[in-house]
Amino acid sequence: MLEIKNLNTGYEKKQVVFDVSLKVEQGEIVSLIGPNGAGKSTILKATCGLIPSWSGEVIFDKKKLNGNEPPQNLKLGISFCPQGNRVFDELTVQENLEIGGYILKKNKVNERIQRVLEIFPVLQGRLKQNAGSLSGGEQQMLAVARALIPEPKLLLFDEPSLGLAPNLVKGLFDKFVELNKKLGITILIVEQKVREVLKISDRVYSLKLGSVSFSGKSEELLGDKETLKTLFL
Repeated sequence: MLEIKNLNTGYEKKQVVFDVSLKVEQGEIVSLIGPNGAGKSTILKATCGLIPSWSGEVIFDKKKLNGNEPPQNLKLGISFCPQGNRVFDELTVQENLEIGGYILKKNKVNERIQRVLEIFPVLQGRLKQNAGSLSGGEQQMLAVARALIPEPKLLLFDEPSLGLAPNLVKGLFDKFVELNKKLGITILIVEQKVREVLKISDRVYSLKLGSVSFSGKSEELLGDKETLKTLFL
C-alpha cells in the first residue's frame, strides 16, 4: 500500500532523514521506533505532504505522492493524527469532528460522524462540550475519531500515547487493533512506548540518526531484549 524509496528530507537546510526505504502492506500495523530525533515523525510528515521530499519517492496505492499537499493525499486515503495538541480546544466535539470532513459534502460528514460515534460511544454525550474540557484520553479518542471521518485507507499516528496515563494506553492500542481488524485500516505508527506498540504491530522499523537501523517482525524484536536495547543506545 505504501512504499518509501530512498527518502531524503528535513527542515529548511537541516537534513533529518537519510536515504530511508520502507514498505507498509495493506492490512498491516507497522511501527516506527527509535530515539528522539531519529526522524520518525519527519517520515510521517513527508508521507502525508506536510513537508516536501528532497529526493526519493513516496508511493501510495501505486501513485507517486511527491509534490502533493495534505488535502490531495487525504482524498487518496491517507489520514494523519499528529502528536501534541490533538484537538481544537475552543471548538466543540461536534465541530472538531466536522473539521475532519472538510473535503466531504455536508450530508456525508454527518453520516461519517454517526459511524465514528459508534466506534467511540463516549463522545456521543459530549458533542456540545468544548474539546479542551475533555480528559487527555477523551481528547485522543476525539483526535482519532476526527482522522477517521474521511474513511482513510491508511492512518498515520505520531506518538498517540504521549501524555496519557499508563492505564489509558492499552485501551487506546486495543482500539487501533479494532480499527485494523474490523475496518481494515492499515496503520503506520510512531511510538515511544516500544513494548506496547510491538505487541500490536506486525512489523517494525527502527531509526537511528535518520536512517533505518533495523527492520523485521515485531514479535521477534519483542523477544530480543539485547537487540532492542542497542537500538536506543
